[in-house]
Parts: sequence; C-alpha cells; structure tokens
Amino acid sequence: MKCVGVVDTTFARVDMARYVIEVFERELSGYKIVRHTVPGIKDIPAAARRIIDLGCDGVITLGWVGPGQVDKYSYLASSVGLVMLGVMTGKIIIDVTVHEDEAERPEDLKRIAVHRAKAHAENLVAMLKGGLQALTPKAGMGIRQGYPDVGPIG
Repeated sequence: MKCVGVVDTTFARVDMARYVIEVFERELSGYKIVRHTVPGIKDIPAAARRIIDLGCDGVITLGWVGPGQVDKYSYLASSVGLVMLGVMTGKIIIDVTVHEDEAERPEDLKRIAVHRAKAHAENLVAMLKGGLQALTPKAGMGIRQGYPDVGPIG
C-alpha cells in the first residue's frame, strides 16, 4: 500500500494537519496516511525520517515558529535538517511553516495557516500523482501559499 506522511507539532496554534489530512483523504485514495505529532519544530526532521522509514513516498511537515530570535534559529535548524533528509532519502518533503510574526491578529494567522497547509497538501498530491513535472505548468506564476497569488512579471 502506498503511504504519505504528516508531521506536526504541539507548539502550533492551529491544527494544520487536520486540513492536510482532509486533502489527502479526498485526493489520495489507496494511500495510507501516517500522522506523527511531536513537541516542537526541531523534532520535525527526525519524525519525518521515521515516517519515510515506514515506506512513505512523501511527507508534509507543519511547523509553527514563534516570534523570538531563538524561535527563528530553531526553524533554521529544522529546515536544514529537512533539506538534508530530502537529499539523503530522495523522498518528497514539503516543509510548511507559519511564522507567528506574519500577522498580528490570531484570526489572520489561522487563515494563513489553513490556506498554506491545504495548498501545500495539494502540491504534494500533484507531485505524488504527476511525478517530476507535475508543478511545471505553475512555474514562474507567482503562486503563494497563505496569501493571494501575485502573478508573473511580464
């Protein structure tokens, strides 16, 4: 059975995995969905590795970064770990991150988080179903996750 993974954290203020799983359940029939929740963002790379080791073809990771400098350093460490994991395993890893200082109002942060999670889940679905060229038609189109698209330049 094909497998896809979702890693999220208890630190996040929005259950983004819920929205990712909704997309996966709708679009990836026949796939087993494995969810692994960890305490914080620095725990995400190892959790993604565990999911890959279970045989999953791709993983979406959902991180929440606090507003402080130490939070940004933690995100950097996590991001480097995920890049290394993708290189080492050759698996699709989509890192979805919401930075708490992206918006002042909690309702705006939630809107960003939900849209970003769903949009990246759809990207992962496209890549799993369509292969290496799946997103090529969207190249250079100024597509954003969490915010309105800005469109291409001339």
